[in-house]
Amino acid sequence: MPDIAATAQDMISTMNPTLRPGVFVFVTTNQTAVINTLLPTALATFREDEGMSMLVPLDVAERSNFDITQPMHGITLNVFSSLEGVGLTAAVATALGDHDIPCNMIAACHHDHVFVPSAMCDRAMQVLTARQNQAVLSD
Repeated sequence: MPDIAATAQDMISTMNPTLRPGVFVFVTTNQTAVINTLLPTALATFREDEGMSMLVPLDVAERSNFDITQPMHGITLNVFSSLEGVGLTAAVATALGDHDIPCNMIAACHHDHVFVPSAMCDRAMQVLTARQNQAVLSD
């Protein structure tokens, strides 16, 4: 079992960001039939007051007539992260923000995932890799 008490510096130095294949968009709907159609392809879901928000592949959203003008690429941080490990999300969001790269962070059970505008994904990977290297050097 991974060390859940890892420090932010430990997590950053071993985060190993990896670009996930595919292009994704967020969609929201209250229509049960649409939710049931999209759910098998959804990478993530969250029930909000406005409806079910889902992160789905761009082509799936397009076929379902959703807005696809904000395509995103996903980056997985390949380090075990938990609530006891404070600081990873803040460090990643700050590093990207310092380079004017917006991001949407999704925390899952084993890893954190960062979604950035598709046009900025290569730069985001460079920024995150540089941030990891900086953490390694300061260990």
